[in-house]
Amino acid sequence: MDFLKNIQLVGKMIFGAGSFDRLGDILAEKRSDSFMVFLVDDFFKGRELANRVPARKQDQVLFVNVDIEPKTAIVDDLRDRMLQVSGQAPDGVIGIGGGSVMDYAKAVSVMLTNPGPSSRYQGLNLAKNASVYHVGIPTLSGTGAEVSTTAVLTGPEKKLGIKGDFTPFHQILLDPELIYDVPRNQWFYTGMDSYIHNIESLTGHYANTLGNSLARQSLELCRDVFANGNPTDIASNEKLMVASLMGGLSLSFSEVGACHAFSYGLSFVLGTRHGVANCIAFNQLEEYYPEGVAEFKAMVSRLGIDIPAGVTAGLSESQMEKMIDTTLALEHMWRHALGQGWKELISRGKLREIYQRM
Repeated sequence: MDFLKNIQLVGKMIFGAGSFDRLGDILAEKRSDSFMVFLVDDFFKGRELANRVPARKQDQVLFVNVDIEPKTAIVDDLRDRMLQVSGQAPDGVIGIGGGSVMDYAKAVSVMLTNPGPSSRYQGLNLAKNASVYHVGIPTLSGTGAEVSTTAVLTGPEKKLGIKGDFTPFHQILLDPELIYDVPRNQWFYTGMDSYIHNIESLTGHYANTLGNSLARQSLELCRDVFANGNPTDIASNEKLMVASLMGGLSLSFSEVGACHAFSYGLSFVLGTRHGVANCIAFNQLEEYYPEGVAEFKAMVSRLGIDIPAGVTAGLSESQMEKMIDTTLALEHMWRHALGQGWKELISRGKLREIYQRM
């Protein structure tokens, strides 16, 4: 392996059905005279879970719209709204939702202690000041955002994460009972992110024993869930929650590959949600992941999942060029997928041809 990572992992973790009810006690240990901020997916507005959030009188509960990919401008707006309360940072930020909400929670916690726009920090270890305490509580499983070192954001110039030692959560809470009332397609798109993570982690040039061990176990759980499970089955969701955790950890010691490079282009230019973009891209990547794509298509067929087609058909030439530029800029993903000589193995024409099939 020609690179070595010294990784900051999550702090504490609680796992199991009903563990959400422990949140109030966990936060009590971190409270001062200030306030906490709960970032909650607005899907839950007016629903039971929102009423279970252990917010105190001085706290903020902010419902976040995740119809579009997380953006740096929204991170900056959320930070400013929090600081307007008392002129100081809150005691903690708690993200409750899917990968987008957790990325917002991670990014905002960093930006509360680092000056300027969040677009300035899109990259590796650019933040210099430690983040405020932050907690991740997934209500969908697959992205691995609960354990990743990155808060993936779309900025004015690029889609790239705030990544570094201050990004990982201090606490995560994994309660499979929170994955309910999820449309089948959304459950699949998000869960398939974990499956694709594992395929990319295992088949690239940065693969290693630790990453491979985590990815293989996660992959077996994904196969079990998508061959036998469904979104209303608590046992399936428990397995998928563990698969997401282990798949995300595998990437901490390995890397994503060609599928994510293509999906970033789709998301940046078209605003396609990450899980959907991954499925659209993976569906066309047999030459890079033949066994994985064949298995993926069998899962899609079994579960009756709709994979969008023709999404690039109406692109202008400038949009296609921007999509290709975005994909080529992700050099670390291509090095993992194809090796140090990747520039000789991929071309703008090749990328265009693959995008045109999507």
